[in-house]
Amino acid sequence: MTLPDMHRAEAIPEAARAEIERLLQTGDLFRYTAASDAPVSLLEVEFAQMMGSRYALAVSSCSAALFLSLLALDLPKNARVLIPGFTFAAVPSSVIHANCQPVLCEVGDNYRVDMKDFEAKLPSVDAVIISHMRGHTSDMDAIMALCDAADIPVIEDAAHSLGTLWHDRKIGTIGKIGCFSFQSYKMVNAGEGGILITDDADLVARAIIMSGAYEHNWQKHPGVAEACTRWQNKLPLYNLRLNNLSAALVRPQLAELPRRVADGLRNHDYVAARLNASAHISVPAPLGPETRAPDSIQFNTVGLDDDAIRAFAAASAAAGVKVQVFGQSADNARAFWNWQFIEDLPELPQTRKMLMSACDVRLPVHLKIDDLDAVVDVLLGAIMAVTNAEAA
Repeated sequence: MTLPDMHRAEAIPEAARAEIERLLQTGDLFRYTAASDAPVSLLEVEFAQMMGSRYALAVSSCSAALFLSLLALDLPKNARVLIPGFTFAAVPSSVIHANCQPVLCEVGDNYRVDMKDFEAKLPSVDAVIISHMRGHTSDMDAIMALCDAADIPVIEDAAHSLGTLWHDRKIGTIGKIGCFSFQSYKMVNAGEGGILITDDADLVARAIIMSGAYEHNWQKHPGVAEACTRWQNKLPLYNLRLNNLSAALVRPQLAELPRRVADGLRNHDYVAARLNASAHISVPAPLGPETRAPDSIQFNTVGLDDDAIRAFAAASAAAGVKVQVFGQSADNARAFWNWQFIEDLPELPQTRKMLMSACDVRLPVHLKIDDLDAVVDVLLGAIMAVTNAEAA
């Protein structure tokens, strides 16, 4: 049995090569050098069109997009921002960078926001970031109904959700702002990079200037001249721009997205069906309105104590498949108790319990059925070995 390389991304499309070579020859990597049609500017237009949004702003990372989104909302200093207790450490970090206070919400064993806890904490906050963590969509109908009624803005952290649909509506277009990642382990790979989308001209104008459109470089962003004029010289510059080389890597991958989404969903659901046949593994089902776009799979162990869970992960790793158990990995950046940069870090017992048994395995979209079977055989073999040893 030959195991696939679980960390290899798809090759960058051949169409990128000529543009990359042109950029290397000209040295024109800064997004604002060209009078028009710089690769970053073209990417913003193409991405906005793909998503059905009015505006897009490409930046250095999804974390930068979240940070700028919070600043662009013009929240009061020390504003409270509600976030899920299950997300990546960059999310609460972006809240703190924006001089706001993260408020953590419980998450259920299906990896989605606990709506009872969300509703209870919502009256005490000024904004919400919904992280669709690992591509799992929380109940956006309920979330938006509550937030709209309270006039609380919603930012979607869609780093893992490019291509995901909710009632056939694209994730990232439901809240006031959507933020996406181009980091190597995402559907579109530039190594690093991010982008935000919105339909609000004033909001994107503020983000454009703060991203580093100094002097009058904001004039190279179409459709926002009036809004940017109001904010000229009135906002700090954080210099979080994307460069042209990264944009040249991303642009030809946008055409590949529908295929990658279809392949990722096929792979995920095939593996989920096989894993769910084990009495000791449970893969949470999608919510009814959700059409996922996964490039990884998460599942909960069932009936195993902490020692057995660690033994399962070790057995899988020894056989060639890395299993990350979010709560069992030392210093894991997705375990909220490791966010010790948050003052008065709360306890979230329901989220903690979930994280102690929730497992994460990469499933690159390029894997074929034989590759998937090899991976599942390792996982099922490891869980069987641990449970049989316990029973002996």
